[in-house]
Amino acid sequence: MNRRDLLVALAATTALAAAPALAQTRQRLRFAVTDVDGAENLQREFGPFKAAFERLVPGIEVALFPVSGRTAAVEAMNAGQVELVLTGPAEYVVFRARMPNVQPVVVWQRPDYFSQIVVRADGPIRQISDLRGRRISFGEIGSTSQHLGPAQILLDGGLTYGRDYEAVFLRRNVAVEALRRGDLAAIGMNLTHIQQIRRAVPDIKLAVIARGRDLPDDLIIAAPGVPAPTVELIRRAFTDHAGPLMQAILQVEANARWAGGTFFPNVSDRDYDGIRAMYRAIGVNEFTRFIGQ
Repeated sequence: MNRRDLLVALAATTALAAAPALAQTRQRLRFAVTDVDGAENLQREFGPFKAAFERLVPGIEVALFPVSGRTAAVEAMNAGQVELVLTGPAEYVVFRARMPNVQPVVVWQRPDYFSQIVVRADGPIRQISDLRGRRISFGEIGSTSQHLGPAQILLDGGLTYGRDYEAVFLRRNVAVEALRRGDLAAIGMNLTHIQQIRRAVPDIKLAVIARGRDLPDDLIIAAPGVPAPTVELIRRAFTDHAGPLMQAILQVEANARWAGGTFFPNVSDRDYDGIRAMYRAIGVNEFTRFIGQ
């Protein structure tokens, strides 16, 4: 074998030896979403995102990890079963209280994400003070935009939760019919909800008597044990490939809440202090448990 052939053979041998090592550098990260139940739903709603992320960031494999709700997601991360979780702002506060070293990674912006107090346009309620002593329905208990946000609006308007009005929790379609009958004075909801109601039940004329401040956005958090270089790699991916990643997410109608939004890699725990204030507005001062669970 001449010198040239020997060099070629050595190069081939080196490449073969290096292949397993290169394969091992592909990091597997398990990814859960707090408001998507079950493996089938998770694959349908986030399969396109998983495929796009793996294509754009070859060093990471995303393993979709189904959970049965927000409590299960916290327990899975605490047990070391999942590295990344996409969650809402109210849920993040609980994650952080349970695991102080959890790492905010990147914000998923939700445009026009705010709470409102909605009443019948032809009814007697014209301002927050008119709701004193009345029944007000909130949406899902513990929800940022359907419970915490509306309660903060009412407090800002002078009505204390649990004292100045009766708080009830009804499904949105049930609440709308109760509002129609006059059994409710108002409903707390977000902009998307009122738009859906106006399309589905056009004969009910609704009015917004108060709008809250813009709410903090959803975010991906990383478990305390995820290495800092990996967290930074994920942040860079959302910065460098924001367009294709958002396009993949919005392939699924269920993800329309992020339409028109983007990703913000500069996120800190302080950004969610407003949510802690909203918890306090409903009398919750310990954040280690989800409300109603």
